[in-house]
Amino acid sequence: MPRSLALIVISAGCILALSMGVRQSLGLYLTPVSEAIGTGREAYALSLGLMNLMWGLFAPFAGVLADKRGPMAVGLAGGAVYAVGVVWLAFSGSELELAGAGILIGIGLSGAGFTVILGAVGRAAPERFRASALALASLGSSLGQFVALPYAHGLTDAAGWWWSLVILGITSALMVPLALGLMGASKAGDPIVSRQTLGEAVREAFSTPGFWLLNAGFFVCGFHLAFISVHLPAYAADRGLEPWVATAALTAVGLGNIFGTYGFAKLGTVIQKKDALALLYTIRAFIFLGFLLLPLSPTLVITMSFLLGLTWLGTVPLTSGLVAHMFGPVYLSTLFGLVFMGHQVGGFLGSWLAGRIFDMVGSYDPVWWLSVGLGLISALLHILIRERPVERLRAAAATA
Repeated sequence: MPRSLALIVISAGCILALSMGVRQSLGLYLTPVSEAIGTGREAYALSLGLMNLMWGLFAPFAGVLADKRGPMAVGLAGGAVYAVGVVWLAFSGSELELAGAGILIGIGLSGAGFTVILGAVGRAAPERFRASALALASLGSSLGQFVALPYAHGLTDAAGWWWSLVILGITSALMVPLALGLMGASKAGDPIVSRQTLGEAVREAFSTPGFWLLNAGFFVCGFHLAFISVHLPAYAADRGLEPWVATAALTAVGLGNIFGTYGFAKLGTVIQKKDALALLYTIRAFIFLGFLLLPLSPTLVITMSFLLGLTWLGTVPLTSGLVAHMFGPVYLSTLFGLVFMGHQVGGFLGSWLAGRIFDMVGSYDPVWWLSVGLGLISALLHILIRERPVERLRAAAATA
């Protein structure tokens, strides 16, 4: 891997470690924040649901800016807004302020999250290095989740939940200087094979059935991840388990994620990426079934969480790689941003709807069943995708 690309990959991995790691730890604060403000779980869940929704809605616009102006400035601004949002969350004293914090964090994630950061890596990496570069950068998010959860839990034990959130916000601000490492990511790693405009690229994607199947499948991923991230700690407590079990479970997700992200990315170089995604969603559906039907103990919860982690963010390098394979890397940030919007709509529903259902019926069981069904549907949708470059790229390759 060229040294210039290695610097971009390292910077991208560190940014994702912070943005994804801190985001993943926010579910630990559902109970203390809800109790401090005096609301049910729906208010905090709605805040994180809005975070996911804003992340998704702004991701295509952030992708357009990154494709046109370069990812460094977008990543820098995203990191700054993200850090402010986390600190705001600590100072929130009402449902409206919670919602505002979630919106800010979501907007920050659109610039410092997967679409811009992995788009920068995918664009800068030549084809022969792209799969490995995307896998390594995605691995940063996995390591961040693994480290951030015990970090946040330790801060809470030492200083209380309020100071813990403030320090997390300050830690998040490290994304700002790290974004400088993306300075060289504006140049495409492979020669541009067409003079396609941004509008033409979007219309081409919208006219491709596989693009919409990928959107629908990624919607399910967002639903799953948000539901587990936000509600697993409360679910474990509801089942009579000690608070440390939830932290250990989410940390186990992060540990499994380290192996799963890289492993599924590599699997996508051996079999078709769409088939690897179908396998991933099928495995995830059966793990959810285990959470629902098996008698939970600390050992079982942590073990199943590790297995769940193996499927956690393995979707990201596979999905972004599939977009690059089908449509080329030139407008990858924009097109992956559009796919990611579906992911985050699912994330909004996974966070808010689960809280809403719990407040209505006093149980998460309907959400677990819904998650199982969605996982199996997503697996089927990915099987139906035709994994090949669009006609424009095939024609260009034939005349090259």
